[in-house]
Amino acid sequence: MVTGAPLLTIEGLTKAFTMHLQHGLAIPVVAGVDLAVAPGECVVLGGPSGAGKSSILKMIYGNYRTNSGTIRVRADGHDVDVATATPRAMLALRRTTIGYVSQFLRAIPRVPAIAVVAEAASAFGIPAAEARERAAGLLSRLNVPERLWSLPPATFSGGEQQRVNIARGFIADHPLLLLDEPTASLDAVNRAAVVDLIEVKKAAGTAIVGIFHDDDVRERVATRIIDITRFAPARAA
Repeated sequence: MVTGAPLLTIEGLTKAFTMHLQHGLAIPVVAGVDLAVAPGECVVLGGPSGAGKSSILKMIYGNYRTNSGTIRVRADGHDVDVATATPRAMLALRRTTIGYVSQFLRAIPRVPAIAVVAEAASAFGIPAAEARERAAGLLSRLNVPERLWSLPPATFSGGEQQRVNIARGFIADHPLLLLDEPTASLDAVNRAAVVDLIEVKKAAGTAIVGIFHDDDVRERVATRIIDITRFAPARAA
């Protein structure tokens, strides 16, 4: 259910990459991005490969710095501008407010899959027993066989690793959730499971910004689809 004031507000966001080995050549990515996302919305970023969709998500998460503009995230009753936040403030924001599902699972070697997932809930402040219970429930919903839960995800197939990655991203109750192609390596059954998880998050009031490779998933989960090509920077003649 869409309710309340925006949890994420982006205004005038601009990004270019500087190629230091190419005499400082600047490669523009996006310019003038304006976007607001309210609790309960799933705003999908659309556009062709290379349009800057993933770059926008990484700027919201603080992995990429901005060239200009603001990225305001409401946290604990006040706004934090990710564009100017200190590393300490960003770590706190990720712990309490922003969840992120990337395209690839990054986990400590030899740690069992259920512990990888449960750790994300523990970091959010959920007690250990509940964290493990949530982890088991999500792994089950995402059709990861129980016989694999005690094994490290590095031994899994690509699709199994991605389902562990999704479980890890969805286990906590972050108010803002960023999804970067979460279903790209999944079959139809598991894509449907992810759609169900997204709908649960939307109903709980989570604000979601996502990128989806699959047209059907995009149409099913999107509250709005924003064509990122409208923010293409002007090119020099």
